[in-house]
Amino acid sequence: KNAAFEEECASCHMAYPPQMLDANSWRAVMNGLSKHFGSDASIDEKRRVAIADFLVAHSGGRKTGDTRDARGLPLLRITETARFEKKHREVAAATWQRTSIKSPANCTACHAQAAAGDYNERSIRIPK
Repeated sequence: KNAAFEEECASCHMAYPPQMLDANSWRAVMNGLSKHFGSDASIDEKRRVAIADFLVAHSGGRKTGDTRDARGLPLLRITETARFEKKHREVAAATWQRTSIKSPANCTACHAQAAAGDYNERSIRIPK
């Protein structure tokens, strides 16, 4: 747990668990907050560094899978990682488009305990 991370990141979306990306990806995300997926998510430098340090320290390891794109650049979206794609390969494209889900990034739509870091397959409920 990190209060600054929870406060800043969860103010707009779920505070994604740090282990979902590797350290290089988190560095890239935190260095690009002024263009954070179409929004300016800039925060003061001291806070940005503290959150980045937390994310890097708790980032994913081998289980994360490759978190670089075809050009070798760090992936910024958890939904583009090999691990995410493997775990969600059976989800039809139309499912992501449901108004109750909206996007693969909306983890809490199907994983009710995602905000607490619980992604147990037994608790998955895909909304209609």
